Formats: sequence, C-alpha cells, structure tokens
Amino acid sequence: MHEYSLVQALVERVAHEARGRGGAVRCVRVKLGELAGVDEQLLATAYETFKPGTVCADAALELKQVPARWSCRVCGGFIERGARLQCCGEPARLVQGDDLVLDQIDLEVP
Repeated sequence: MHEYSLVQALVERVAHEARGRGGAVRCVRVKLGELAGVDEQLLATAYETFKPGTVCADAALELKQVPARWSCRVCGGFIERGARLQCCGEPARLVQGDDLVLDQIDLEVP
C-alpha cells in the first residue's frame, strides 16, 4: 500500500507551501490519473489516517479523476478511447492520466 507514502509526501508538500502564508489549510485538491496506479479509496483512507496532528488536520481532500488520453507522435491527433494505440505508423504516446498532481490548496487567512 504505497498510498500512505504518497499521502505523507502530499502533506509535507502542503506544509511547505502553507508555511509563511499564515493561514489554516481548509482543502487539498488533487488530480488523480486513471493510470497512476493509485487506488482512490485507499488514498482517501490514508489521508484521513495521516492528517491528524499535521497542517491538514482540518482540511478536506478532494480528488478529481483524470482520464487517460493518448495522441499521435506524428500528427498530434488524439486517439479515441478503445481504438488501436497507433497512428501514422507510429505508436501513440500517453499525454494525460498517469500522474498524481497537487492541484490546489485552499487556505483560510486572517
């Protein structure tokens, strides 16, 4: 279950970004790629388990699913979902949906 190490890194990054801004973290928004290899439920559970005693103690976690998307290396056209991952005689390249991104931190500042 690598979700716990991902959450630890996420909370550390939020703490780094929030430091010096003098506010309370209220929401952490994360984009989760379909092919990121991360289980959404396990990530949410890990976050709830890990956040007490951190800058994220009172912060909600919002996860946004990002679908996988491929494009042609030659012409740049997008490949339809379920189609053969090849165009212009070349293999397609994955252009989104394989990453986990800290998208936004909502801070309540005095």
